[in-house]
Parts: sequence; C-alpha cells; structure tokens
Amino acid sequence: MNPSSIYQRAMGPEFDKLALPVRRFHTLSGQHVLHGWVRTDAPASALGRLVARSLGAPRTSYSGPLRFELNAQPGVETWTRFFPGKTMTSRLQLRGQHLVEALGLAQLSFGLVQVDGQLRMQLLGLRFLGVPCPAWLAPRVLAQESGDAERFRFHVHASMPLLGTVASYQGYLDLPPEAP
Repeated sequence: MNPSSIYQRAMGPEFDKLALPVRRFHTLSGQHVLHGWVRTDAPASALGRLVARSLGAPRTSYSGPLRFELNAQPGVETWTRFFPGKTMTSRLQLRGQHLVEALGLAQLSFGLVQVDGQLRMQLLGLRFLGVPCPAWLAPRVLAQESGDAERFRFHVHASMPLLGTVASYQGYLDLPPEAP
C-alpha cells in the first residue's frame, strides 16, 4: 500500500470516503498485473476513430478479458491496458490538486471528486500536441470508478461535438488479496 498516492494527495480527506475497492486500487504501489473484464464500444464516426487512434483508445467493439499493468511509483503512475488487438498506455501525475493524464497525443487535466463513495474525474482541460483545446471543441468525459467486494469497477465515455463517441469502455479489475 502507498500511503501517499497521487490520488490521496489530490483528494485529501475526501479520499477516505471512497468505496474500499477504489481506495485499495489507488493505494497500490510498485508493479502489479491485474485481470478483469471489459466492454468497449466503437467510436461513432470515421473521425472519431481517428481521434481514438491518436489517444491509443480502442477503435472496435469488444466484450471479454482485460489485462491491466500498473506501475505506481512516488509521484507518477503508468497504466497499461491490454485490450484485444490494442494496448493503451497512460501516464498520470499530480500537478497542484489536478491529476494530469498523458494519453497518446493528448494531455488531460482532471479534478477528482468523491460522490457517494464513487470517484468521478471531471475534465478541466485538454491539450492536443501541446495546444489547448478550445472550449467549443472540448470533449465531454464521463470517468467514474466504484467497487464491490474485491472488484474495482470503471466506466469511461468520451465524446466530442460533431464526432460523437471517441472512446468508451467499462468493466472491472479483480484486486490482489490484501496483505494480512
């Protein structure tokens, strides 16, 4: 367990109100390989698929096993999701109180909010190839995490004006057993 994860530092006392599986996931430290299940939905348009490609996001619909590699070091986490035929890697760091995710050619800035035990990531800003995204083109992002028993659940959906869905996936990861 990592007592000072980037999520704990970003959320402060609100972190302790998250569901236990969410807290457990976000306090893992070092390297872990987790397995679970995922359902992906294909982007809504050809341009949506192009944006998905630039992010490293899945571009086809799928339902089945997911492998997830976590490398959580002090100050930075690397998440690698192994979808069938597609690997999506992101690097997460804390900047001030915001979580910044480098994903493909984009850099997303999120505020982290606890709502009824769930973690909700609110998109605050987006840079694409280092250029800020204008507000009229900004994506709408639903990114939430919850949990039950030994499972960490996630739901991510991103859409853009005129393009529709560019990334959408949801599922769960089985958490490692807690140390005695």
